[in-house]
Amino acid sequence: MELWLIWTVVGFALVIIELVTGTFYLLALAAGVFVAAVVAAFGGNVLVQALAGSVVAIAGAVFVHHWHGAQTKPDAGQANLLDKGQAVVLESWVNEAGGMARVKYRGASWEARLAATERPAPGAMLYIEGQDGNTLLVGATPPVR
Repeated sequence: MELWLIWTVVGFALVIIELVTGTFYLLALAAGVFVAAVVAAFGGNVLVQALAGSVVAIAGAVFVHHWHGAQTKPDAGQANLLDKGQAVVLESWVNEAGGMARVKYRGASWEARLAATERPAPGAMLYIEGQDGNTLLVGATPPVR
């Protein structure tokens, strides 16, 4: 079997595997393999085929790495907080000086930390501004969504 045909079959196998897995790095490798197939078809020796394919595969992998980094958005921190802006009721103070309290939200008691320096009385309506682990960050004014 001709060497260029082997390179081509391997390249198509990589493309098929990439379609199944969804990683673009395999496309970069497949591009390198296809370049090696072209070099083989034009009569280049095995060393030239391997070098040309390697250069294209490495360049493609670097390109995919930078492209993927540009496509990935940084974590907004609280972007997935669905409870932001929801009302809670201040039940009691755990540490009033430290701003730690217990609040009632959806029928359950939660630990909360007040974002502001004001210390409302128990029974006051507060609003969820964020979350730090299992502790709600609350404030007296509803946050902008």
